[in-house]
Amino acid sequence: MRQGITALALLTGLAGCAGHDRLSQVETRAETVDHQRLRPEGGGGAGQVPAYVLRASEGYRMPQLYAAPDPVLGERDRRKELAPTTICLQVVVTAEGSVERSVPLVDRSECAAGSSAENQVLLQAAQDAVTQWRYSPAAVCHFAPGQQPARNGDCDGAERIEPVPVSLFYAFTFEIVHGQQTVRTR
Repeated sequence: MRQGITALALLTGLAGCAGHDRLSQVETRAETVDHQRLRPEGGGGAGQVPAYVLRASEGYRMPQLYAAPDPVLGERDRRKELAPTTICLQVVVTAEGSVERSVPLVDRSECAAGSSAENQVLLQAAQDAVTQWRYSPAAVCHFAPGQQPARNGDCDGAERIEPVPVSLFYAFTFEIVHGQQTVRTR
């Protein structure tokens, strides 16, 4: 009984922390970077790939990112301070799940910092990192006529699974704080 109460108290404590931002600080010069996937906008961006329209007996499985080293600035950027600065990339992923290329996006307001000469080092760091990213490939799932996937994004029961290349949009936010590194996690 006592073990059950202890476990319940631990789970309650963890659940209370799960929904809050946690801040941790490190007393050294450091850089932080965060990335997020962006939704496509009408207008496309550089190297736009036309959308594929699924047939009634087809499903789509999104690519799953499983190896994603963060961009590293290191000694490339000698700045001691950098306010949060966002640059964006269109990442073209092959049917095998590797990154074929990345293209800077600067046609969105949140991505405009990527066109500044002083931020080219940020852009290069992001491009160097994404070349190492690996995905479980995206796929079009072909089902027998009249059949559909049991769950959206699931290829179980498909007659044929066709890995396909995709184009994804990512935003990278860099920050350099002299003396302190702040990391936010959810």
